[in-house]
Amino acid sequence: MKKLLGLLLVIIGFHIANAQRAVVADKIVGIVGDKIILKSDIVNAIADAKRQGQEVPAEGNCIVMQQALGQKALVLQAEKDSLVVTDEEIEALLDNQIRSFIQAYGSKEALEQIAGRTVYQLKEDFRQPFRERKLAEMMRNKIVENVKITPNEVKEYFDKIPKDSLPFYESELELGEIVIFPKASRDIEKLAIDELAEYKKQVESGARKFETLATLYSDDPGSKDRGGQYAINRNEKNWDPTFINAAFRLKEGQISQVIKSKFGYHIIQMVTRAGDDATVRHILKIPQVTDAEVSDAVKRLDSARAKMIGGILTFGEAVSKYSDDDNAKFTGGLKQCRNGNYCAIDELDKDVVALLRNLKVGEYSQPTPFTDERGRKGVRVLYLKTRTEPHRENLKDDYNRISQRALEIKKEEALEKWFQKKIPTYYIMIDEEFKGCSMLATWLSVAKTN
Repeated sequence: MKKLLGLLLVIIGFHIANAQRAVVADKIVGIVGDKIILKSDIVNAIADAKRQGQEVPAEGNCIVMQQALGQKALVLQAEKDSLVVTDEEIEALLDNQIRSFIQAYGSKEALEQIAGRTVYQLKEDFRQPFRERKLAEMMRNKIVENVKITPNEVKEYFDKIPKDSLPFYESELELGEIVIFPKASRDIEKLAIDELAEYKKQVESGARKFETLATLYSDDPGSKDRGGQYAINRNEKNWDPTFINAAFRLKEGQISQVIKSKFGYHIIQMVTRAGDDATVRHILKIPQVTDAEVSDAVKRLDSARAKMIGGILTFGEAVSKYSDDDNAKFTGGLKQCRNGNYCAIDELDKDVVALLRNLKVGEYSQPTPFTDERGRKGVRVLYLKTRTEPHRENLKDDYNRISQRALEIKKEEALEKWFQKKIPTYYIMIDEEFKGCSMLATWLSVAKTN
């Protein structure tokens, strides 16, 4: 049980195919307290795993039943402990799930056609399972929240790993970055505003189509080939709030006034809208930054670099004071890669690699102009925090990674003990077809069969 319960115990699948109502001879195959598990829950979860290309072992039905029993027990205890999941939290989870379905199938209409159900019906289908999933996660976190690990325990864990099983790591870096995106002059900003106002006038007069102007003149490479079109949701956090608010004030066919977002200036046309979902077109103009503004940004970062080198300012303080990177406040200015703060060279763009060529650990690069993937001109200073050589995993270089693995195992053990203690206190029923599942021994020892 330990390995499986170390997951979030939310294993009943939620792939869209589950919403297609595959015909299963349904019956109750498990009960924990007043929580039931249906045969269709088990069948659909296994089918979902196969659809996603996962290899399902011969005892797959036993594994899914174990996970389902565990989740029900956690939910039952969460309710006894009065843990609360708000309607807003569930709605946000449902919205994220529906958006992922729409991205997978291309449009809301395609999703509804494939599922044979409306988006509203899909959300209602998933509401209770999502509530249970969140409650189980919260209860698990509560059980293990006070589990800590000592350096001695980390060493004991590491010493038990066969030396020929230790992973090999290529050279990795912890790399900080302070970025400034210079602002264009007011005259150039006014030019962009006037251009967009003219485009709006042309569309409203019928002289030009919005999508044609977007294709020809928009500075957004992500949408100009689609006539500026995007599918958006009012609750999506990755959209600029000013853009979203302006879009959802529009009626279908209406075009906004010129608005300013963190990306530049826009006009937006509402194409269609259904509740919190909408299809819009936009034209983006990014006022061009001149060499003079870039030069000013270089001087600001050169001053910041001098203060960091002189010990007047820490890197974190400089990030907070100077950086225009939206994510910097969450990462402390450190670049994020596959292994969190640790980046392999092949994960960095060529311009960053070039700046690192002569940089030693603890040093700061000269302020250097660059152009980002959206075409914005910026200036950055890099900070090389650490650099590892290619090596076999060891405690000196990889302590944080090793300690995190050891901590997760300790949490799994704590969770296992919790289940051993709690299972006998619940009413448990398990169907006869699962009585041969050895991994359910603890559950079967106290269960009634059906």
